[in-house]
Amino acid sequence: MVVEENRRPISQRGHGWAKWLTRALVKSGVTPNFISFTSIVFAAFGGLCFYASGVSEGGDRIMLLIGAALFCQLRLLANMMDGMVAVEGGKGGPDGPIWNELPDRFADIFIIVGAGYGVAATGMFDATLGWAAAVAAVMTAYAREIGKSAGAPADFSGPMAKPHRMFWLTVAALVSIFDPQIGPWTAWALDWGYVNDDGKGVFIAFALWLVLLGSILTTLTRTARALRFLRKR
Repeated sequence: MVVEENRRPISQRGHGWAKWLTRALVKSGVTPNFISFTSIVFAAFGGLCFYASGVSEGGDRIMLLIGAALFCQLRLLANMMDGMVAVEGGKGGPDGPIWNELPDRFADIFIIVGAGYGVAATGMFDATLGWAAAVAAVMTAYAREIGKSAGAPADFSGPMAKPHRMFWLTVAALVSIFDPQIGPWTAWALDWGYVNDDGKGVFIAFALWLVLLGSILTTLTRTARALRFLRKR
């Protein structure tokens, strides 16, 4: 059973389309655990699109970036629907909490690391940026779960919680369609090696830095809130 305060607050749950989709999934017989698994699949495709966009040009690159943005959002949709089918649809099981959390960690790694390798393929930074951002993202969830296991409330706050990470990567993917047009505006950084000749990948790199630094801050603030709560008990 999932306790309401242990669920991420998502305003979209109350929307009519979300309730309709929940009913349709419940009637189809699909399990919440399977929906959780699909989030890994969506994330893997998203990461592949991010990487492939770094080694592609023209129309192929545009389609890959659109695909990366779409798969980021499908990952979030799966993350919302597994809980709705489990709770609102009454399909939850005793192993639900594991399926609710573990696939999310793989999904974060697949998308963020894929974006990192895509940036590395453009010649700007290297894949270490993606790996560092992925580790920091996983640590935000680790801090929440450690605090919860010690008796603190589940903390889904930001500034770089999962929805925020996917938002920035989605925006970066879509804005990156216009990378070739921003080359002249980033020429000032060429001598420092921060940007390649055409500015390709600069927005995705910026998003990865946001995810990295924001996730570190989120981990620290969640830990601090949990400690304050436990000390006051």
